[in-house]
Amino acid sequence: MKVHCSLVKQTLTVAAVAIGLTGCGGGGDKFEVIKPAPLAPRPPVVAPPILPAFGSDGVLQANIRWTDYGVPHVTADNLESMSFGVGYAFAQDNLCILADQIIKYNSERSKYLGPDRNPGTGDSAHLINDFGFLTLGIRELAEQNLATLSANSRAMLSGYTKGFNRYLNETGAANIDPSCANQPWVQDIDSTDLLTYSMGVALLPGAANFLGPMFIAAPPGENPFPTPVAAAPGMSLEQELPFKIEPTIATPERNPLDMGSNGWGLGSDKTENGMGMVLGNPHFPHTGNLRFWQFHTTIPGYLNVMGGSLMGLPGAVNIGFNENVAWTHTFSTAEHFVVYQLQLDATDATNLTHSVDGSKRTIYKKELMIDVAVAPGQTIKLKKNTYTTNYGPMIVVPGNFEWGAGGSAFAIKDANLPNYDVLDHWLAMNLATDMTEFKQAFKDYDGVIFNNTMAASKSGEVFYIDDSTVPGLTATALNALATNPALIQIKQVAGFTVLPGFTSAFDFNAPVPYANAPKYEGTDYVQNSNDSFWLTNFENPITGVSPLYGQVGNEQSLRSRMAHKLLANASGSDGKFNMVEVEEALLSNRNYLSEAILPELLSICQANRENDIDVSGRTINLGEGCDALTVWDSTMNIDSVGAHVFREFAFQFRRNPQWAVAYDVSDVLNTPRGLVDNSVTVMQLATAVDKIERAGIALDATLGEVQFVEKSTAAGLPSGERLPWGGANNVEGGFNVFSTSTSNNGTELPRHTYPAMDNSSILSADAQGYHITSGSSWIFIANFTEDGPVARGLLTYSQSHNPGSEQSDDQTKLYSLQPQLRPLYFTEADIAANLVKEVNITSAVQE
Repeated sequence: MKVHCSLVKQTLTVAAVAIGLTGCGGGGDKFEVIKPAPLAPRPPVVAPPILPAFGSDGVLQANIRWTDYGVPHVTADNLESMSFGVGYAFAQDNLCILADQIIKYNSERSKYLGPDRNPGTGDSAHLINDFGFLTLGIRELAEQNLATLSANSRAMLSGYTKGFNRYLNETGAANIDPSCANQPWVQDIDSTDLLTYSMGVALLPGAANFLGPMFIAAPPGENPFPTPVAAAPGMSLEQELPFKIEPTIATPERNPLDMGSNGWGLGSDKTENGMGMVLGNPHFPHTGNLRFWQFHTTIPGYLNVMGGSLMGLPGAVNIGFNENVAWTHTFSTAEHFVVYQLQLDATDATNLTHSVDGSKRTIYKKELMIDVAVAPGQTIKLKKNTYTTNYGPMIVVPGNFEWGAGGSAFAIKDANLPNYDVLDHWLAMNLATDMTEFKQAFKDYDGVIFNNTMAASKSGEVFYIDDSTVPGLTATALNALATNPALIQIKQVAGFTVLPGFTSAFDFNAPVPYANAPKYEGTDYVQNSNDSFWLTNFENPITGVSPLYGQVGNEQSLRSRMAHKLLANASGSDGKFNMVEVEEALLSNRNYLSEAILPELLSICQANRENDIDVSGRTINLGEGCDALTVWDSTMNIDSVGAHVFREFAFQFRRNPQWAVAYDVSDVLNTPRGLVDNSVTVMQLATAVDKIERAGIALDATLGEVQFVEKSTAAGLPSGERLPWGGANNVEGGFNVFSTSTSNNGTELPRHTYPAMDNSSILSADAQGYHITSGSSWIFIANFTEDGPVARGLLTYSQSHNPGSEQSDDQTKLYSLQPQLRPLYFTEADIAANLVKEVNITSAVQE
């Protein structure tokens, strides 16, 4: 077994995590043991009876009208029919992505794609995926609980899957997106499949990142790897498998895809017309399973909502607006799981018993089986043991989280396992007729799985809440996290909370309730750019909530500081925003770092321009780099000369910041600041110039010449059409942020990437620049008026994954020409005036 273990800051040893036996039990710190009181079952929330979930005759009917850029407007008489139309329209654009996700969460990737993501390498990625989601049990939970869901949830699941299947069967598997055409895993889906998918998405910020540690979790002396159930043809059970199993297992990151967003809710005090306005600007991957898709749904008399949603959400809008409320989300800093250190029973030689409150608890073993493709048309069945305890699945990371070393073992408990509120929660937001009803959605449900929420109403109210699903720890556990040095240190090193499992005082039974979540409401503004809840409203900081939501008093990111700066100075002389000013603020492509230090940087550069500087054996002269920075306009627009020189400096600066004034919590928006003139800063400049020269890029190139979007062909090859791309990066403190990622995008669909030169920046010599694959995605601005909401928006990567579709790049080309949004057609008059295509679909048997 080849196992690689790494942590960002330092190696996490068993001694460092031996907290359950010393740091929190006896001897040192003393804690009052408080057993969590068992919670009474929450009564099911009864959906308003007036909303028709199902049609009276069982026949599904939906009208779909497409306006420009491929935006569908779906009208139906009930939820099931509405979702039927949404599923049909979605399948036209992104069928391959959802089909891929269904086999992912149904633990069938190995069955169709073999054991490895990269065939023959032994990475075992598909084995890890399949056994991991079986360990989490999401398919089994979906099968057991589908019938217990609300009528609304069942209607949306049923309608959406029927619409998806209708498109697939009507079009034929040979005629769909060639990325998955005729693949055996492209099949009809049902409500259980889609509920399983929804439950899997809920685990993305938590347990889904621990599938590798679950895969190798086994008591000492047991081989954790799967073995054949029966002999393969020509092979005995004692012989080796026809493939290697050599996974690389590391301590998981909490946000491996670096998901982020900006969100503003502006109230009557901050808008020119005294009515609410929302800016939604999620920064998500442009490829893979986390793409947004735009649509508009209407059930006359009940529902009228427009926006964007992640793949496969069956009918409800994630980020958007209706006639009364607009809302958006950002990725929360909150933690959604806890890793528990178990105290093993020394009298049990099998290491399958641990103690809680002095009582013995069993670590349960369960045998799992999957099918694995080993040749075209040939599969074998593999089995392995998985282990769970009262806290959840067991995990192992060799060298860090061991089973048996020092009498300890580890398990993960995810507050989103399971989460059945997702569909009802977003639907309740979609249906809200005012801010009171919008807030009620968060009181009734806990389905906003990993997001902050910012909203504004027609009447000018604003509301913020981080009601993502956060473990509701006891006072004992919260006190320990704040005062116990061992717990504080392990969280700093690991990046997530580890608690002792020997006492129930550290356990949790439910998520943090609405009353205790960080919130703000008023008529001024709410905002978030992925720092914690703390400075949602700078004049009214939020404190006094669970530390699992994030930090208070911490240094803000450059992007957060840019957001506050834009809120303060981008609204013109009247200090109040209109839609044009918000759009200009977003798309101005300013960046905080250049506005803070560029004059000093230019001075340092000019003073050293003639010096020969050794960078890893190469002699670098700063002269041409200084000239490029001198003419740079300090923005990240397509025609900005030398912007890439500053970006590469910023990447070096981030690794070792040379601020002249340190962070001061009493001056949080203005510190740290200033640039130190020293050899480190000079070397950072020289390293930036060196990287650009080695990549074969001119120092005086424009950003549009080096930053681009290039779509993949259906076979995953570069299309060859490079679209110039304006936009900043987090590293320089941009607000309209774009980046590149070569890591797994959550799907197995083919795509191309260009490797970075090294791990210090995203610059690629192969690409001769920055190949944009993530960042600003579904962007919209909605302002309420006396005549209803007026909105502009853009889906930067366009609606369709299918490279043969006009909607695969039409919005992308619009942005490339000049960063801009487009009108969003919400009224009947606007839809009719911009109609491109219309169909009526029904489930009735046609004569």
